[in-house]
Amino acid sequence: MESPNLYPVKLYVYDLSKGLARRLSPIMLGKQLEGIWHTSIVVHKDEFFFCSAGISSCPPGGTMLGPPDCVVDVGSTEVTEEIFMEYLSSLRESLFRSEAYNLFEHNCNTFTNEVAQFLTGRKIPSYITDLPSEFLSTPFGQALRPFLDSVQIQPSGGNPIGRPSGQS
Repeated sequence: MESPNLYPVKLYVYDLSKGLARRLSPIMLGKQLEGIWHTSIVVHKDEFFFCSAGISSCPPGGTMLGPPDCVVDVGSTEVTEEIFMEYLSSLRESLFRSEAYNLFEHNCNTFTNEVAQFLTGRKIPSYITDLPSEFLSTPFGQALRPFLDSVQIQPSGGNPIGRPSGQS
């Protein structure tokens, strides 16, 4: 019996604060945060992420964020590129429409967690998915929430994944 092709799945982790969260969070929040995490999934030789523009892709490290601060080996998948692209298309039309983006509740990390589970059955690290609740559990986080709810994150350099017909 022939063994199936296995494709590596990586989680690219970027600190949007470039180290400021680590230095300033004890003073501003009263607790230590190691970073403000943006994540993406790298599989089939491309990097995939979710932002306020929807699901996008680029060559690995090809956004304005440059190379990731950390690469996590999520595992391997038997899911072919064709099936994966169909899956992303279905996500783009349902759970991960651009208008569904929310900095705290439905963001890039929500997307990578969903995709990692689809591809490998494994979740992304909890220190990433728990960050919004960690921040919002502080008085400063609660005070900033109304402003931050309006923030749209869109790293330039990505190409939107298949738009519905009739849109450009």
